[in-house]
Amino acid sequence: MLIIPIKDGENIDRALKRYKRKFDKTGVVRQLRARQQFTKPSVTRRAQIQKAQYIQGLKDSLES
Repeated sequence: MLIIPIKDGENIDRALKRYKRKFDKTGVVRQLRARQQFTKPSVTRRAQIQKAQYIQGLKDSLES
């Protein structure tokens, strides 16, 4: 359960924005969507490898 302390005189919209940001960081929605359908372990590994290759390519292009 998320607890967002509201400071004295703080706008409710600002507190709601902090709550939404904190909720997004927990990854609940991403996890829920991932669990809606089964993905084979080989597909998951392949996606992780492709993501790592993409990030490595970005880092390599910045160094050159």
